[in-house]
Amino acid sequence: MVSRGLLRAGVALIALSGPLAAQSMFDADDGMGVQPLTGMPGSMSADSGVTALAPESVALGSAPVADRTPSPQNPMVVGPDADVTLPGGGPRDPQSGAATLLADRIDVAGDQTLTASGGVVVWHQGARLVADRIVVDGDSGDLTIEGPIHLSRPGAADPETDAILIADSAQLDSELQDGIVLGARLVLARELQLASTRLERREDGRISQLDNVVASSCQICATDPTPLWEIRARSIIHDADTRLITFDRPQLRAFGVPLAYVPFRVTAPDPSVERRSGFLRPEIRTTSGLGFGVKLPYFQTLGDSTDLTVTPYVSESRTRTLELRYRQAFTTGATEWNGAISRDDLRPGETRGYLFGAAQFLLPRDYRLALQVQHASDRAYLLDYGVTDADRLWSGVSVERVRRDKLFWGRVGNYETLREDEDNATSPAQVADAIWMRRLTPRLIGGEALLEWSAHAHRRPSDSDLVGRDVARASVGLDWRRNQILPGGIVAAALAGLDADLYRIAQDDQFDDVVTRVDPQVGVELRWPLAGGTGGATHIVEPVVQVLYSPRGRDQDIPNEDSRLIEFDEGNLFSDNRFPGWDVRETGLRANIGATWTRIDPTGWSIGVTGGRVLRARDADNFAADSPLGGRSSDWLLAANFDNGGGLAVANRALFDDSARISRNELRVGWLRPDLNLSAGYIWIDRDEDEGRVVNASELAANVGWQIADGWWGEAETRYDFAADRAQRAALRVAYRNECITLESGLSRRFSSSDLLRAETSFDLSVRLGGFGAQEDGPGTVARRNCMR
Repeated sequence: MVSRGLLRAGVALIALSGPLAAQSMFDADDGMGVQPLTGMPGSMSADSGVTALAPESVALGSAPVADRTPSPQNPMVVGPDADVTLPGGGPRDPQSGAATLLADRIDVAGDQTLTASGGVVVWHQGARLVADRIVVDGDSGDLTIEGPIHLSRPGAADPETDAILIADSAQLDSELQDGIVLGARLVLARELQLASTRLERREDGRISQLDNVVASSCQICATDPTPLWEIRARSIIHDADTRLITFDRPQLRAFGVPLAYVPFRVTAPDPSVERRSGFLRPEIRTTSGLGFGVKLPYFQTLGDSTDLTVTPYVSESRTRTLELRYRQAFTTGATEWNGAISRDDLRPGETRGYLFGAAQFLLPRDYRLALQVQHASDRAYLLDYGVTDADRLWSGVSVERVRRDKLFWGRVGNYETLREDEDNATSPAQVADAIWMRRLTPRLIGGEALLEWSAHAHRRPSDSDLVGRDVARASVGLDWRRNQILPGGIVAAALAGLDADLYRIAQDDQFDDVVTRVDPQVGVELRWPLAGGTGGATHIVEPVVQVLYSPRGRDQDIPNEDSRLIEFDEGNLFSDNRFPGWDVRETGLRANIGATWTRIDPTGWSIGVTGGRVLRARDADNFAADSPLGGRSSDWLLAANFDNGGGLAVANRALFDDSARISRNELRVGWLRPDLNLSAGYIWIDRDEDEGRVVNASELAANVGWQIADGWWGEAETRYDFAADRAQRAALRVAYRNECITLESGLSRRFSSSDLLRAETSFDLSVRLGGFGAQEDGPGTVARRNCMR
């Protein structure tokens, strides 16, 4: 029979871990974690936010005006962790000394010396001690513990960040905090292991000092005790409060071979730290323009809500660069600023650099204020240093508010073009926009109405006639729609609209100074949604006929500044106006006809097809004759999509005339699996001088990430121009991750060149040792070492 004893003793057990880190007010990936490699494609993991059917590209500007200027991601903030406990920082509870002890055998001698042996387990305030034998001295209360010993806090709020002590034997005081531990192994956050023949704990258990110690986060097998890497030091001190590890004269070894030695003390964060001042992972960057170089970023916290990252970048005497990043979070918003200043041999004697800044704040009554600043000394700088391939920059201020039935959006700012064929003096530089929209439900006529007020102005710095044209516009629009279900399930709708514009045109004698325009519109729409099923599958068919009329007329008295690039797809097949802006509108009597078919299979896959075209009573007024929307009938639109329900999605859209000649075709493929992330697209567009294309466009863009082997993840990116018969860019990235090391390398090539730009090849390499600071999970699996017995 196994006897069990239960004893309430006046001893206290505390965990060996320190407090939780005060979380960064920003994303934790840059606290003491990993910085992405410069100029390489981002992660394409399934949870990274990348759309399956769209390869990654430069983000567009604000949604109401898709002007294709780069828009940096809004500064992200997270709430601080309010549940932070500092051990030993407050007054002791008189009852906190009570502990619960279970053992196979408990003996109490005449001098009150207590001996517990056989499967000894002690619980106290969330901590658990497991040992083979414990002797409590009756006079002093000191404890002699024989192992194997295991001390942890499984009941902690976050046990993954706590420390675990494993030892052969220990001599501790009555509080189980200070004393000597022999044959000790201290495991921090289940990641970093410190092994020593002797460990001393002092200052109420806050300081743990190990002598002649080896540290590593690699798994060690009995048959092969040499880890992939290890750090040997005369002593290592772990502070549970600050969660810092101090190495005394450390030596770094790989496969048992010494690689580096530091003859002084070095401090590093333990694995539970997400944000702390210190050096980040260095990066090696080699480019054909700048040569071999090294980046050594230093992260400096400036309080709980502010930080600064300083990154010197030096390469073979060809460049001296200082990169800076400043981030600050406020109660109602956040801001982030990135910039660099350089002196290099690419442009001798010139000081080059860039500055990108973004801020966002919540205002009263649900308004949101945003600020963006973007400036570069030259476009070549942004490409040479792997910042961005954007060729237009926008700086300004925007305000928006979105509610269920109201929207307001406004901005004012300045454009800076970096294109060789554009002049900032003759391009619309200063731009202001405002849009107010309100959804209404009229009581007298029923249905739903949308009222819109908008204003726009842009100015060219040039004072010359024609090329310095400045335009201002004020517009009001009212759209109304009412649906009615007819017998047989037909859905009928009555449509009406009225748009009015007032233009002020300056510095262009081809147009009047003041131009007004009023465009009324009426229409009807018939839809017949049908649903049925065969073999468990659901089929949905919906033919649609939409007839619209507005007075004919060409907008020749208004300069076309915002409606030059026209899209025709399933999204606007049944639209009253396919021009993207305000300067040009569709007119005349026309009919939008089409149908959709969708099949939903019970096994999870689905397929959909949409087809249709636009018919007109007379040739289109504002479309060129060779445009897909020109003439009396548009090209046929045929779009199809397929989803297998398991991560594979395929979509294709084509425009072709009655002779089956294709004018536009777009194919997109996406496949998201744990071991494969594919996003590819091919596009073909006929040349169109009205849209600025003098040659046909034929281009392939693809991103792919795949699991090469256990722990190995590869990513590739390419963009190939078939019309020019050359690649625009290509990149390959390989990463290896196991439990103790992360190695990332990337090779990229930009093939485009001009008088100001040069083709460039770059190579990046970085290595991170696990166990020092928190690390974000990457795509793919983590290789684990197997210990075979």
